[in-house]
Amino acid sequence: MFFLGSAYPTGKLGINISVPPILFGCLRMAIVFICLFPFLEFKLPNKKYFLPLVGFSISMGTAVNLFLYLSLNSSNMMAPLVIGAQLSIPLAIIVSSIFIKESISKKKWIFIFTSFLGILLIGFDPNIAEEIIGFLLICCMAFFYAMAQVLSRYLKDLNIKFTNAFMGLVGCITLLILSIFFEGNTVSYLKNLNLNAWLLVLHHGVFCSLMGHMTMFYLYKFYPVGQVLPFYALFPVFGIVLSFFIFGEIPTLIVVIGGIIVITSVFLLNKTR
Repeated sequence: MFFLGSAYPTGKLGINISVPPILFGCLRMAIVFICLFPFLEFKLPNKKYFLPLVGFSISMGTAVNLFLYLSLNSSNMMAPLVIGAQLSIPLAIIVSSIFIKESISKKKWIFIFTSFLGILLIGFDPNIAEEIIGFLLICCMAFFYAMAQVLSRYLKDLNIKFTNAFMGLVGCITLLILSIFFEGNTVSYLKNLNLNAWLLVLHHGVFCSLMGHMTMFYLYKFYPVGQVLPFYALFPVFGIVLSFFIFGEIPTLIVVIGGIIVITSVFLLNKTR
C-alpha cells in the first residue's frame, strides 16, 4: 500500500519537472510491458476471455492512468485526490454485486453510503473549489479502477503476468496515441526527460504497478473483490504523509474529517460480511 500511496506525490513531482501527464501514463505502461515480456508464454487465451481482457486493459491500462495523471496535472492539493480515489472501493463492491453476484449486506450498504458522504464533505472544503476539475477527474479514475478490479475476476484463470503485460501493451499504445494528438511534440518531450524524470517514471512502472497493483490482482484469484479491495484503504495514509514531506502540504480540517469518515468506512467494509 505504500507504493500505491506514493504514486500521487511522486506523480505530481514528475509532472512538475515537465513530464506531460498522458505521456507519463504511457511510459508507465511501457515499463510494465517491457518488464513482463521476457516471462510470457506465447499462447493465446480462450475466446471467452477476450472481452473481459480488453475491457480490463482499457479500464486499468488506459483510463486509470489517463484520469490519474490528468487529475495530478490539474491539482495543487494531493490530499483530496488521495482520499477521492477511495471511491473505487465502494464502487467496486457495487459493480461486483451486479456482474459477479457478490452479495452486499445491509451493513455494507451503510458503510458504502458513509464513504460517499465523506467524499461529499470534502467537496464542501472552500479550497476544493479551485481543485474541482482535478477532484472530478480522480472520481473518474476511481470508477475505472473499480471496473478493472471487477473485470480482473473474470480473468482469474489466466496467468497474471500475461494479463498485466497485455494491459501494459494496450495502455501504452492507446495513451501514446492520445499523447500525440492532445499533447504533441512527443519525441521532443522524450528527448528532454532528465534522469530524475526517468527515475520517477520507473518508480511508477516497477513499484506502483508491478509490485503494488499486481499483488492485488494476484489476490483476486483466491478472494472476493469485497474482501481484497478494502485493504486499498490503507494507501491514503502513506500518500498524505508523503505529500507532507515532499510538498509541505497540510490537509484542511474538513479534508481530515472527510478522510477519516471515508477511510473508516472502507476499513469497516472489510470487517463486514
